[in-house]
Amino acid sequence: MRLATEMLESLRIAGDALRANKLRAGLTTLGIVIGIVTVTLMGTAIQGLKRGFTQSVRMLGTDVLYVQQYNWFIDSREEWIRQSRRPAIDVIQFRAVERLLTSAVAVAPEAETSRPVKYRDRSAASVRVVGTTEQFLLTAGLAVAQGRFFSAAEARGGRPVCVLGSATAENLFHGEPPLGNRVYLGGRSFEVVGVLDQQGDFLGAFSLDNQAIIPLDQFRATFWHDPQLTIQVKAGGVERLEEVREEARGVLRRVRRVEPGDPDDFAINQQDLFIQTFNRVIGTIATAGLFITGLSLFVGGIGIMNIMFVSVAERTREIGIRKAIGAKRRSILLQFLIEAASICSLGGLIGLGIAWPLTLVLQRFMPATMSLGIVSIALGVSLVTGVVAGFLPAWRAARLDPVEALRNE
Repeated sequence: MRLATEMLESLRIAGDALRANKLRAGLTTLGIVIGIVTVTLMGTAIQGLKRGFTQSVRMLGTDVLYVQQYNWFIDSREEWIRQSRRPAIDVIQFRAVERLLTSAVAVAPEAETSRPVKYRDRSAASVRVVGTTEQFLLTAGLAVAQGRFFSAAEARGGRPVCVLGSATAENLFHGEPPLGNRVYLGGRSFEVVGVLDQQGDFLGAFSLDNQAIIPLDQFRATFWHDPQLTIQVKAGGVERLEEVREEARGVLRRVRRVEPGDPDDFAINQQDLFIQTFNRVIGTIATAGLFITGLSLFVGGIGIMNIMFVSVAERTREIGIRKAIGAKRRSILLQFLIEAASICSLGGLIGLGIAWPLTLVLQRFMPATMSLGIVSIALGVSLVTGVVAGFLPAWRAARLDPVEALRNE
């Protein structure tokens, strides 16, 4: 109870001191304001980047493996040259993997190119054209908004059908019903049997809605007879990834005739590789941001400490009077600690006030929001900075001899 009373009294005295020196307190908080704006914007931007990245990478599927010629991330030029000498994944190898791999839920090839798609006098340029099979619906995690995906019979029979992305359908048909109409790809006519649900962008690189999906045999007949494939393998659960990976690796080594003891001449990629690389990049950005923030807060803390030493010197006689009438060292210590913490907290609030409209600007480029957690961290950092910076001046004030303090003019 007594401690609470002392704290309330210290708050009142600290408030009176701040009101008496408004300009000095305001100028002192500048370093803290810059530090809090930096830490708030950095935290908000990192959260926005993580949210946007997670939304994009989720499209890859947590339980999907991607069998390809190259690894997604290559550390050196020499390694890239080595992997470029690997034989490509071809249709014959896909058929063998599809037949021999027993533990997977679905296996689908993916061959792609970029071509214009035409409907009557309308044209959609640079559309991503994907050649695959009916199981691509499962491995790619697609949802059909209108119509249906092509069937196994259509995929194997080579019927000229296609499924359009939502943006491609909108650009070509302008609200008209697309199902049953025919579009032209590579000079060949394809019947539209389905339109995909909206998917968005992948890592900001390209739109997944600007695409047309056709049977692999039609892709080979129209664009590229022997395309380089990616084989998508859906494990059916994260817990089964390792089992499916090992079986797929064994099947591929057999199909590609890799000798025992020789390294794999293919790559099996998965979502985790993106996440690990992204976390390393974000860690580097966060370290640089923390250094800048720490530097700003250090400069601000030094300023707070200097001002508090000045405040102690100016109020030495007041301290002497308080100690002479019975104030304890604890009360004096609390008074100056609370004053320093109040100055820094004020700087934190000003910093948040500046950072708030800036986060609204960030929202135009990424899904960034100033969360309650970031606000709490910013205020906590400013409060701790004030306590640390104010401790030495407060300690000095608390240990002043009352007799010597009263002699001060």
